[in-house]
Amino acid sequence: MKISVIAGAITLSLLLHGCSLDGDDGKNGKDGANGNNGNNGSNGASGLQSLVKQSAVAMGHVECLLGGTRIDSGLDSNQNKLLEETEISQTSYLCQPDNFAKSGEKLPYSVLRNDIPNGALPGATMEIRNGGFGSDMTGHPTKPMQFYALTDRGPNADYTGSLGAGKMFPVVNYVPRIGLFEILPTGAIRQLQTILLKRPDGSPISGLPNPAGLGATNEIPYLLDGSVARQDVSQPYDAVTNPFLLDQYGLDPEGLVAMKDGSFWISDEYGPHIVHYSAQGIELGRINPFSADSRNTFTLPAEFAKRRANRGMEGLSITPDEKYLVGIMQSAMANPTSSTNNSDLTRIVMVELATGAIKQYLYKQEIKQNSNSAVIALSATSLLVLERDGSFELKKPGAMKHVYKVDLSQATELEHVQPTVDLVQDPLLGLTIAGQSLEQVVMAKGWDGLAAAGIMPASKKLVVDMVASVNYPHDKMEGLWRIDEHRLGVINDDDFATWANKSTLEQKYLDLSNSTIDGNTLYIIDKLDLKP
Repeated sequence: MKISVIAGAITLSLLLHGCSLDGDDGKNGKDGANGNNGNNGSNGASGLQSLVKQSAVAMGHVECLLGGTRIDSGLDSNQNKLLEETEISQTSYLCQPDNFAKSGEKLPYSVLRNDIPNGALPGATMEIRNGGFGSDMTGHPTKPMQFYALTDRGPNADYTGSLGAGKMFPVVNYVPRIGLFEILPTGAIRQLQTILLKRPDGSPISGLPNPAGLGATNEIPYLLDGSVARQDVSQPYDAVTNPFLLDQYGLDPEGLVAMKDGSFWISDEYGPHIVHYSAQGIELGRINPFSADSRNTFTLPAEFAKRRANRGMEGLSITPDEKYLVGIMQSAMANPTSSTNNSDLTRIVMVELATGAIKQYLYKQEIKQNSNSAVIALSATSLLVLERDGSFELKKPGAMKHVYKVDLSQATELEHVQPTVDLVQDPLLGLTIAGQSLEQVVMAKGWDGLAAAGIMPASKKLVVDMVASVNYPHDKMEGLWRIDEHRLGVINDDDFATWANKSTLEQKYLDLSNSTIDGNTLYIIDKLDLKP
């Protein structure tokens, strides 16, 4: 019995001892000594070197008109210490500065005469400048920094004399001409060549009006002394024995085309005539609306003979394939009479050079009696059109000088409209609606009257507002040069720096204070959409 009790006590003691709580941990011991350093790892790959390359940029470059420097940078991924095209990651340009988009660059000029009293500044004389290269312009077909510019008929001014309203010609023997110009690396412009316009026999033409039957609008030519410009100036004017001067080859040039073969086409405000000239300026052929003119290669529709005085075929271009001439009339025509002058309906004509086939479209101006002063054919259906008013921004703020992109693809082609009872091609008026010319319909019913007959004008969208872009100061923005797909050259007609006020000659000024004389000035506007 004692043995069993003792054993139970021992067992109980062991169980109680196993269920007791642990004591607190002791303090950490001191750190051991550091071990030896491990072996060095192998070297990593070398980093790539950054390279920069500079190269010269030629004049006419898409980024730098006057040339400059191209700066390329990137990593030398093949480690040959040369920055190759595939390694370029960034490109910038340092361009030669220019003034074309700010104040423009002046064209050079000489002085034709400086002995005439300046009606704007009593006691002073004025200069008639041998510039005038602003009626139109176009790029040289193969030399990107050269352009051609055109004069009109020569120095002239409104004048009312003994035979009524007409024009004074203070340099009556002036010969209309084409100038070839070049933009220099400094941005300055120099003239390289002058091409005088000539008759088929090689003799020079004049800027005097045409005789009856060839586009005459009864503009009487006067000399500087106010007398009638007549055949024999030593004798008095006589309608039969000593009539006033006219020239059947005389032109008032306004539109210019430079062909790849070196020849030119010019449109004018007299006929209107479209005349083909050789590279030397000798007439090769012509197109006008006068079917009796034996000089014609082709004939325009008869309604174009109803142009208004000084508002003829102001713009001329050629399609890129050189198949079609494209002309635009400056303003509404007197079709059939002057009662339709106050209109916004104007006409575009296309002439196929191989056959003489005609296409015709309508262009709606933003303001009635505006001036369409230039056209550029981007394709057979896409055009640029310069539309302007006649205001000087510095004299009357709010002037309008716009360039539009015009789409012919949805416009009605007037020459091939399917005839109906109402739609009839009249031999003198062109397409008519119920016996009225299209000009008459718009005067009576507006453009809705044409739309009701299915006649639609070309559509258009604004490309550039020159007043908003450069505060354009000139009244006559008249020439366009498409330099590339995003640069546009714009030039003005300075009228040879000659003006008239109440039949008195004076210097032509841009401002009210008569401090800035007008001059031919080239502007170049960048970052435009000039694709077809």
